[in-house]
Amino acid sequence: MENRAYTFGHNFSADAAMPKTVSLSPGFGPRLAALRKTAGYTQTELADAIGVSQRVIAYYEGETDHPPAALLPQLAQVLGVSADTLLGIGTPRKAKAADTRLTRRLQQIEKLDPQEKRQVLTLLDAFIERAQLKRQGASG
Repeated sequence: MENRAYTFGHNFSADAAMPKTVSLSPGFGPRLAALRKTAGYTQTELADAIGVSQRVIAYYEGETDHPPAALLPQLAQVLGVSADTLLGIGTPRKAKAADTRLTRRLQQIEKLDPQEKRQVLTLLDAFIERAQLKRQGASG
């Protein structure tokens, strides 16, 4: 008995492969990276905020187009967007000022003990005063 190749009248060559679908919007990874940057987070900061490692964030930003279903609600909340926006269904809202890196740092300063808080504020005051003096010297 001999082996025969049956084609059933179809041409299954590489040229006749099904056409690939083209997505006009970026995949989940690039979208997550863009939303993270817009919100002012580094990968490490975002990972800390949702309780995963930085490697998890890096993986979802670069290696896969499959969003992490278990993390979507947390990601959406921390980034200040809807889950639809994360999935590319909705349009992103303008990021709130409360979501900026500086605001998060100020919130962390508020949690310090009084002596540490006073030291940080003294340092900030010195930088602000120096910047104001530079501006006055440049304009006068």
